[in-house]
Amino acid sequence: MRRATLLTALLALAVILLGAFVRLSDAGLGCPDWPGCYGRLTVPAGDAATAAANAAFPDRPLEHPKAWKEMVHRYLAGSLGLAVMGLAFTAWRRRAPVRGPVLGLVGLVLIQALLGMWTVTLLVKPAVVTAHLLGGILTCAGLWWLALRQEPAPALLSGARGLRTWALLALGLVLVQIALGGWTSSNYAALGCTEFPRCHSGAWWPPTDFREAFVLWRGTGVNYEYGVLDAAARTAIHLAHRLGALAVVLAVGGLVLRLAATGIPALRRVGIALGGMLALQVALGIANVLGGLPLPVAVAHTGGAALLACTLLSAVRLLRPLPVSRPQRSPARLLGATR
Repeated sequence: MRRATLLTALLALAVILLGAFVRLSDAGLGCPDWPGCYGRLTVPAGDAATAAANAAFPDRPLEHPKAWKEMVHRYLAGSLGLAVMGLAFTAWRRRAPVRGPVLGLVGLVLIQALLGMWTVTLLVKPAVVTAHLLGGILTCAGLWWLALRQEPAPALLSGARGLRTWALLALGLVLVQIALGGWTSSNYAALGCTEFPRCHSGAWWPPTDFREAFVLWRGTGVNYEYGVLDAAARTAIHLAHRLGALAVVLAVGGLVLRLAATGIPALRRVGIALGGMLALQVALGIANVLGGLPLPVAVAHTGGAALLACTLLSAVRLLRPLPVSRPQRSPARLLGATR
């Protein structure tokens, strides 16, 4: 069961990476309908099928490379859904103690399917795309937590009081930053600033429009492919993402230092892993700006966010609180109390 959960978590990470690749290569509307592609279960092939597809969707001519990217992502996401349902069936049949969390993951996967449909039917609306990305990260992290729950419980660690709360707060900040990253990508604001550490044209804080930048709902029927915001709004989103990154660096970096200071080998190891993932994410973010958003770097940045969240969950698991021990009364004292 644990090995199957780990493999399913790896599959979830693959779905996240492929989803980022599809989104960043502007293939999110490679198939304008759902769940099929131009009314078929596979991408139409041949001149006759292509002509029929173009006649059915004259506003969205078939582009085979984009359509195949989108369909492969759907096939992989469907496989992930089946795998999670298989885990739920196995856990329920074996009466495993993780039945509740697995059923929760089934519900999350069903919500992800709806978000995937709305991503297409609502023309890559940023709020839906961002929720879809966050749901994918939560699915991967949930599977990783489920795998941690199925391994032998770690020794209760003392001398690290208060660090669990710190780790949970850091995890919350990372999830907020992931949502900001999804909002940045879906609004095509990743290059809202083209310099680092300054924004652009040598300015630290160029003209921005935060009011327009964070309008979550603009009605239906608007095609958000390639973005609808002006430069000032995109710059505002990018700067908000940078400020979020600074908060994450301070929170996670401080946690890394505290974990190393405990002197407990298990906590030091997870602290080193956290520090490595944090440094990698910062480096990838800077490379995205300075390199003009290279596709492999941008995809790796999304995957790194999922791995950072999972590493924080490992720290939370190690930092579980000590059980409250109740003083036991001797039989003689109990006898005296009854008298």
